[in-house]
Amino acid sequence: MDMLEQGRPCLDVAQQLQAVEKAIQQAKKALIQSHLDHCLEDLVGPLGVGQRHSLDEFREITRYL
Repeated sequence: MDMLEQGRPCLDVAQQLQAVEKAIQQAKKALIQSHLDHCLEDLVGPLGVGQRHSLDEFREITRYL
């Protein structure tokens, strides 16, 4: 908002907005990955090979969120 009030060029404002959106998106991904790595595995307990593969695949899919 300060950038708009200061009369900064639209390109500068757009670049800053893009940077903020990207940072938020990366934070969401990190939160999901952390949850999978810690909370979910603690909840379900030790996993067999097939289950481990499914969880690893799910973890990989979440990278595209």
